[in-house]
Amino acid sequence: MNKETEFVRTLESVRETARNQGNCISKEQIMEAFAELELEEDKFEPVFDYLKKHGIGIGEPLSPDEYLSESEVSYLETYLEQLKELKEVSDGEKEAVTLSAMAGDIDAQKQLINIFLPQVVEISKLYAGQGVYLEDLIGEGNVALATGVTMLGAFENAKEAQGMLAKLIMDAMEEYIADTADEAKKYRKAANKVNKVADKANELSEELHRKVSIGELMEETGFSEEYIKEAIRISGNKIEAIET
Repeated sequence: MNKETEFVRTLESVRETARNQGNCISKEQIMEAFAELELEEDKFEPVFDYLKKHGIGIGEPLSPDEYLSESEVSYLETYLEQLKELKEVSDGEKEAVTLSAMAGDIDAQKQLINIFLPQVVEISKLYAGQGVYLEDLIGEGNVALATGVTMLGAFENAKEAQGMLAKLIMDAMEEYIADTADEAKKYRKAANKVNKVADKANELSEELHRKVSIGELMEETGFSEEYIKEAIRISGNKIEAIET
C-alpha cells in the first residue's frame, strides 16, 4: 500500500474515531494514528483543517456555529425550541416505555419516538458538514426512528432495543449522505459531458461560421454519436452551436 492510500485510510479512521467520541478527538490520538507514516509536525495542519471542516473538534467539541450554516443554525434553534415542549423522562421511565414498545404497545411506540427525537438531533450533528442539510439528516433519522420502534420485539432487553434504534438512525443518515454523494457525482459527470461537447461545438462553429452537425462534431472530436446526443439531451437541447 502506498503512502497516499495509507494516509487517506488513516484520515478516515481518525474521523470515525472522532465521530464515536461525539465528533471530538485529541491531538495525541491523531498523532498516534499517523505514527507509522512518520509525518512531520507541519504536515498535521491539513489534517486538523480537514477534521474541523467536517465538524470535528480537536481537544474539545466544536460549537454548531463553527460548522453549520446560518440557516442550519436557525433551523436547529427553532427545532430544539419545539422539542422543549416534549415531556422529559427519567432513565427508568425511558426503560419502561421501551419495554412496552417492545411488547407491541402502539402508544408506547409513539412515546418512544418522542423520547428519541432529541437523540436524532445529536446524532445528526455527527454527520453535519458532509454536503447535506442538517434538516434533511434529521428528517431521515426521524423516519428511521418511526420505523424502528415497530421492530423491537426480537430484542431481549431495553438497552439492546435502544442501541438498535440509534444504529438505525445512524445508518439512515449515512445512507442518505452516500446517496446524495452519488447523485452529485452523476450530476458533475453529466455537466462535464455537456461542457465538453458544447465547448468543442462552439470552437468548430466559430471556425465554420455556422452551426455544426453531429457528424461533423464526431469527425472533429472523436466523440461517439451516442455521447454527443446524450450531451444534447442532458442540456435540454440548449447546445446552440449544434444543428439538431
